[in-house]
Amino acid sequence: MIYLDNAATTQVCKQAADIAYRVMTEVYGNPSSTHAAGREARGILDIARKQVAAALGCDPAELYFTSCGSEADNWAILRGAESMSRKGRHVIGSTVEHDAVRKSLDELERRGYEVTRLSPDETGAVPVQAVAEALRPDTVLVSLMLVNNETGAVTDISGISRAIKAAGSTAILHTDAVQGFLKVPFQAKNLGADMISVSGHKIHAPKGIGALYIRKGLKPASKLLPYILGGGQENNLRAGTEALPQIAAFGVAAQEGKAVQTLSMAHMRSLQELAIGRLLEEVPGVQIIGAQAPHILSVSLPGYGSEVLMNFLDRRGICVARSSACKKGGRSHVLEAMGLSPKVIDGALRVSFSRFTTEDEVNALCDGLRDARASLFPVLG
Repeated sequence: MIYLDNAATTQVCKQAADIAYRVMTEVYGNPSSTHAAGREARGILDIARKQVAAALGCDPAELYFTSCGSEADNWAILRGAESMSRKGRHVIGSTVEHDAVRKSLDELERRGYEVTRLSPDETGAVPVQAVAEALRPDTVLVSLMLVNNETGAVTDISGISRAIKAAGSTAILHTDAVQGFLKVPFQAKNLGADMISVSGHKIHAPKGIGALYIRKGLKPASKLLPYILGGGQENNLRAGTEALPQIAAFGVAAQEGKAVQTLSMAHMRSLQELAIGRLLEEVPGVQIIGAQAPHILSVSLPGYGSEVLMNFLDRRGICVARSSACKKGGRSHVLEAMGLSPKVIDGALRVSFSRFTTEDEVNALCDGLRDARASLFPVLG
């Protein structure tokens, strides 16, 4: 199998799998228990929090573990807006967000908030100036993703943070950095966001674990209330017994990923450039939609159905995607928001790499798309 759908999920690295198994079978105490087994588990939890925080560039006390990136997005947006409701009920998002953000914004509207959804530029990113112009005295929250999960477009979150401050706005800035974590260079301490969502299974940790960075100034419960109620875990902000095997694996994966981040980004960029060069030379009519982040390449064969292309590649053992793995059926809202033609959208594929992807795998993809172009009949209309 040639796996080129790493934006959907990644292979768990050996180091992460090993520690998850060890914690499940040897360090299985509850971190909230005060006996020896509980204290040992608490030690593992503390180490993992430090590892993820170091990779993210924040203080461990600013990091709260969640079940996934979607939970982190929901928590940040719904509780973030709620915590600021006395100052206003206007929120800014965009038309190219992940559904975890889009549907949270829809929920805010049902609760009486007004949501401004900004359009992207031709690259798929949200311009800083558009955010600056949309700010109002009653704006309480801005939520924009760092790296788009379908096109790899990179939005200037630091620039948006500066624009919010320059306008004298007190709006909270949240970014979904699930696709950006360890794929593009940033540190929480200088990104300028008040809240940052990340996920484990995008960086070679298991599924079922994520985290939300909450800037220290927003940490008190009087500012941001818990999203899940119950026990006092995660400093009383996220109830539920901690999923220690996944958390430990997340910590190790983050540590490993941070250690090789520069080399990994360069490797993925070289694979991306190899694919672009071969496709443009060998596949007539191919269009490159997006390739800003090094691990995502969005391409289209206008007139060819993406499902047909995916099935052709799948028969060769090559895994790619048509859009987000979370979205089933229908056209990509991201590509529609970019103003692309229906033929381009319907022929679009998302190819995504990891540090484990090889040149041979990319060459197999290019061979497959070349052969598909030569042998398949274009979709009429």
